[in-house]
Amino acid sequence: MITSLTRLCGLGVEAAETFARNGLLRPVPPANLARMIEAFRHFRVTPATGVAMAAARWPDRPAIHDEDGSLTCAELDARVAALASALYHRFGVRPGQTVAIMWPNHRGFVEALAAVSRLGADLLLLNTGLAGPRLREVLEREDVRTLIAAPELPTVDFAGTRVSDLDELVATAAGPEPPAPRRPGRLVLLTSGTTGAPKGAPRRLSLTALAEPFTSMLATVPLRSGEPIFIAPPLFHGLGLLWYGVALVLGCPVVLRRRFDPETVPRVLRRHRATAMAAVPVMLKRLLARGGVPSLPDLRVVVSGGSALPPDLATAFMDAYGDVLYNLYGSTEVGWVTLATPADLRAAPDTIGRPVRGTTVLIAGPDGRELPPYEVGRVLVGGGLTFSGYSGGETGAGGAAGEAGGLLSTGDLGHREGRGLLFIDGREDDMIVSGGENVFPQEVENLLGRQPGVADVAVLGVPDEEYGQRLAAYVVRMPGARLSADELKQAVKYELAGFKVPRDIEFVTTLPRNQTGKVDRRKLAGGTMSS
Repeated sequence: MITSLTRLCGLGVEAAETFARNGLLRPVPPANLARMIEAFRHFRVTPATGVAMAAARWPDRPAIHDEDGSLTCAELDARVAALASALYHRFGVRPGQTVAIMWPNHRGFVEALAAVSRLGADLLLLNTGLAGPRLREVLEREDVRTLIAAPELPTVDFAGTRVSDLDELVATAAGPEPPAPRRPGRLVLLTSGTTGAPKGAPRRLSLTALAEPFTSMLATVPLRSGEPIFIAPPLFHGLGLLWYGVALVLGCPVVLRRRFDPETVPRVLRRHRATAMAAVPVMLKRLLARGGVPSLPDLRVVVSGGSALPPDLATAFMDAYGDVLYNLYGSTEVGWVTLATPADLRAAPDTIGRPVRGTTVLIAGPDGRELPPYEVGRVLVGGGLTFSGYSGGETGAGGAAGEAGGLLSTGDLGHREGRGLLFIDGREDDMIVSGGENVFPQEVENLLGRQPGVADVAVLGVPDEEYGQRLAAYVVRMPGARLSADELKQAVKYELAGFKVPRDIEFVTTLPRNQTGKVDRRKLAGGTMSS
């Protein structure tokens, strides 16, 4: 069937060869194959399809390892079917309604995700850190009818129904099987909200849209069917969800933990013999900071994404754990865009790599035309994974408005070098003009992050009466470091330029970050942090 699907998508022999290398073209018994085809016919390209097809093909293979134990693919599919029935008959979940999921990395998230998509309802994935007025605002704006939330999360008043006891629903499910939906529901991810309220970015997944970038990913990253993958980023985030989808297709058991603990992660990886791990950069940094490099002989792939990978961190991580690191660049609005291999990161630690197959990346000037290598311009993206507009009608970077050739703006500024590698120089809204000079805070941030004694750093622009804007740096010292602001200013002046020196350098105990590791610049600018 996989070969037939590759032909359907126009991927041909190359895709079939890639799938064969990853162990996906092993023979399937006719009865199992029939169940897989039936699942795809009923649910199309959805998490429900992935779970049902995995159960048909690998019924006894582990699907999930979490703090509560393990579930096989068949056990997971049975629980999903029962939960979908309970949601349909007891809570009236129907196609066209919006169901929100607010659950940490645990089987409950996976079960809810597949059950809701099995019914054809729209899926809204909520950050488990949302609370109070902001959570209520999102629920009302997205017209949520049912909220599936972990029991340990705070309650919120809204017009719909909250569901928390999934075990009870699975155990008491009754009634005929719900009818197959006429078409898949939408998947709505929230933007990170580090510079404003989170916005909903909806899309409907399709086989043709996913096939090329997915094949490109498998051709580059050495994953194999059946080998466990530890997914550390939240599953409500694009990076975590992407790698759960990869694991579903490959039949890879997923290893999940409710929270990321750098002290226990090596033991978890060894216990389950995980060959791959997905993480955001701050998680990699915390692994290095724990001291010592544990023996992880099975680990051969570590995918970083979700926020910018500092070049010094990329080099330090590979020096410690080997050349296993891949850097994935994308966004909630445009999906995954580029991938940097370990060889790319050794050659240029600050690169985001090259576009994945099926994706177009344009570095555009003010007139929308492509700029020559090494010139900085707006990063525009096109491909099947881009979305069509925010669910609330808002606009912004990556919004519904098309750019040159129908491409979407990522909101980033970047350049391409002579070999084709891409680099991000900063955000469009982060670039500041100080005394007539253009300055990209990320460049200064990367330089300061390499200085001895610096544990963490964030740089942003602040208003200035004389120059219009100036740079301000917030620096976390390493324990015991005797680092001064003058030393850091001299380093910037010596290695970059005088006009790029931050006028303000404030030493703080920690930087405010969200659950995906991005610095919350609203809190920095507002001064709501420890110092």
